Amino acid sequence: MAKDLFHEAVKVALQRDGWEITHDPYFLEALGTDIQIDLGAEKLIGAQRNKDLIAVEVKSFIGPSLVYDFHLALGQYMNYVRGLRKADPTRLLYLAVPETAYVSFFVKADVSEAVKEFKINLLVYSDLKQEIVNWFKAY
Repeated sequence: MAKDLFHEAVKVALQRDGWEITHDPYFLEALGTDIQIDLGAEKLIGAQRNKDLIAVEVKSFIGPSLVYDFHLALGQYMNYVRGLRKADPTRLLYLAVPETAYVSFFVKADVSEAVKEFKINLLVYSDLKQEIVNWFKAY
């Protein structure tokens, strides 16, 4: 499967934020087939020697319709959450969205409500600076 346009920018941003990329891509079985989540990463939690484990699905939101891009991302996200719940329940899924899409689309009331209702964890990134701008954990 082809990598998203901003795949490398998000990978670099995660590394700069202290995450170790453990999978590129992260393979998972779901819906009776093998699927690929863009990235898997881990990060040590302080001195506890425990690790946070995440999977990140990178989206660019550069299509002609942000609503259409959101519909596609939402369906993919929901299937990946289900697959992770079965195969790797300690790993938390994040949908990585560019800052431009976040400030122009994700802050709208209906979209924000959908993100909360569907419990979507968001990672907002700057593709130009290759930085993580913000994390939003749904639960």
